[in-house]
Amino acid sequence: MTLFFRKPSADISRPQMPADVVIVGGGPAGMACALRLSQLIDQHNSSNPDSQLSKENIYVLEKAREIGQHCLSGALLDPRSMRELLPGFEKEAPLDAAVAKEAVYFLTEKGKFKFPITPPPLQDHGNYVISLNRFVKWLGSKVEEAGVTIFTGFAGSELLFDGKRVTGVRTDDKGLDKQNEQKSNFEPGYDLQAKIVILAEGTRGSLTKQLIQKFDLMKDRNPQTFGQGVKELWEVPSGRIAAGEVIYAMGWPLTSREYGGAWIYGGKDNVVSLGFVTGLDYPDPRLDPQRVLQEFKRHPFVAKLLEGGKMVRYGAKSLPYGGWWAIPPVAGDGWMILGDSAGFLNSQRLKGIHLAIKSGMLAAETAFEALKKSDFSTKTLGELQTRVENSWIKEELWKVRNFHQGFEHGFWRGMFHAGLQQFTGGRGVRSRYLGTAGYARMKKLAELPADGGAEAGLIGSAKGDGKLTFDKLTDLYHSGTKHEEDQPAHLIIHDTNICESRCIREYGSPCQHFCPANVYEMLDDSSAANGKRISLNPSNCVHCKACDIQDPYQIITWVPPEGGGGPNYDGM
Repeated sequence: MTLFFRKPSADISRPQMPADVVIVGGGPAGMACALRLSQLIDQHNSSNPDSQLSKENIYVLEKAREIGQHCLSGALLDPRSMRELLPGFEKEAPLDAAVAKEAVYFLTEKGKFKFPITPPPLQDHGNYVISLNRFVKWLGSKVEEAGVTIFTGFAGSELLFDGKRVTGVRTDDKGLDKQNEQKSNFEPGYDLQAKIVILAEGTRGSLTKQLIQKFDLMKDRNPQTFGQGVKELWEVPSGRIAAGEVIYAMGWPLTSREYGGAWIYGGKDNVVSLGFVTGLDYPDPRLDPQRVLQEFKRHPFVAKLLEGGKMVRYGAKSLPYGGWWAIPPVAGDGWMILGDSAGFLNSQRLKGIHLAIKSGMLAAETAFEALKKSDFSTKTLGELQTRVENSWIKEELWKVRNFHQGFEHGFWRGMFHAGLQQFTGGRGVRSRYLGTAGYARMKKLAELPADGGAEAGLIGSAKGDGKLTFDKLTDLYHSGTKHEEDQPAHLIIHDTNICESRCIREYGSPCQHFCPANVYEMLDDSSAANGKRISLNPSNCVHCKACDIQDPYQIITWVPPEGGGGPNYDGM
């Protein structure tokens, strides 16, 4: 079977474009970096008339058609870093509601137990319910007002190197057909020759992955582990869930062998953000995170909250759970890594936006010093590592450095470790818990109970009733996902024989289950080894990266599709 994928051609003559700083990714980390760098340059220029720095060659590359279009989160904003970046931002930022009420529940199949006291990490007074999509759009407008150029619809497809130095970014070729041949509208990508490349691509960034593999950056680190968040936005009857009301839930429908939990956030105008994060380290390869969310909504407590409401938007994304020990070096010769790409997320608090913004600010300060000195070496850019370790980013993440690893042997042992870590400043039973890559914890079918065990209710895709619960294609429709159909597949399966001869037999083709958008299908084919062949629907992809993360053989690589393609997370 031949699969053609987006592959930059070396023999194409490409436009060259000089740059001082190229920021790849227009999410909260990238936008905060661009805005802070602009602020520092303005301050410098106002007090140094004879030594001016220019903002003309600072660029942000964003693969979405519009700023914020691919941004998805729960989302609650801890305002700490924003108050440093833009004091008084609350007066103009699109904030839905200040958190005024919290509750945490443990669910059984039909019942619920409300925690008498909200655990400190989940106390959210002082935070804000937001739409990350709208918030990043607003932040992007600030960046543009500050004089920094944002190129939307341009994906970073490849890093440029000179030996061990990163020298720039190649953007995606446009106008290739499914066979990787040039169409009449073909436009080659640009080679942006940059003094500094800053990677702020979000979770499992494709360029970040290239960089980590090339320089073996995860040596002596824990493997990064991930969760997959599946989210729906609902309009509910007035008075059902108050603006600023926050509900967390754990337990059912997951068993004690899986890690995860749900959120329900009340926004303005009776809009509710609802979702479930499933740790991508579950043992049963047939578990389906999209179905986990659908089953969660069937719980009497949740169903009653949503009764009479309407689902209006859908999306999914992965998030890094590994914590402090899974963060690679964040800077080197010509490069820096920010936000979720680096792993700056507090999995205990379920929050990373504030950490992404702070990391962007620290990278801007580092880039500013490098521009002043015209020195872009590891020695100068490596100061980002020092800045991070001397900032409240480390202060916060150090206290939860072993949190997720404590759950590797199940929920109840994890709760014991979490409690112990709370009293020992994050240490627990030892100073560093080692981790295991999530996909490596997946068991083969032969190792599982014949009846599917307790996970049986979460196996296979949800059929949905069309009112409260939905199948994947119905949910997908509400993600606004669009791609140019006639383009190379951006999901690369490096050996389809493994899918058709081994994976289907050993693991039951888990790509059909962990993908929240029905991208992967096993179709009947009498000529295939096990009577099935793998088929891709790449135009369905919502860019969550779960396939790149969770495939048990690690033979799937996600690369950016033609810039502009993907979900439209308007209001998410």
